[in-house]
Amino acid sequence: MSVQEPAFTLRPALDTDEAFLFELRKATMTEHLARVGEPSDDIEHRARLLHRYDTARVICIDGEPAGLLKAHRTQTEWVVVQLQIMPSLQGRGIGERALQSVLRAAQADALPVTLKVLKGNPAQRLYERLGFEIVGADDRQFYMRRAPRAPTEIEAE
Repeated sequence: MSVQEPAFTLRPALDTDEAFLFELRKATMTEHLARVGEPSDDIEHRARLLHRYDTARVICIDGEPAGLLKAHRTQTEWVVVQLQIMPSLQGRGIGERALQSVLRAAQADALPVTLKVLKGNPAQRLYERLGFEIVGADDRQFYMRRAPRAPTEIEAE
């Protein structure tokens, strides 16, 4: 008997998701924010949660909320605003699957994907594995970009 992979879905975030997403943000971001000297109080967490909430999608595994992806398209690029996976589910490829949905859309549009990652955040390894490169930095974060792939590069992946 084969083990079936858990069902992965993305759905628009609802107002009723805010409590889960607020706790998710605190659990996944507080230590990284504190390390770089960014505020990590509830007011700041709520402000970041609500930033671009119109683009928020809840990552679900077998129908249960497991994370958050915020990404949107501009005229010149796709922007990943936030990606957070419940700590108990990290390291299982969920973040990668969520990012792949953005990368496919960006590829279809022949646009790059950009994001920012706090210095010291282990998610940077995932981004680099998916082809993001550091294109800039400030005191607290790296600016990363993944250029659109040529069709032959995609076929080889």
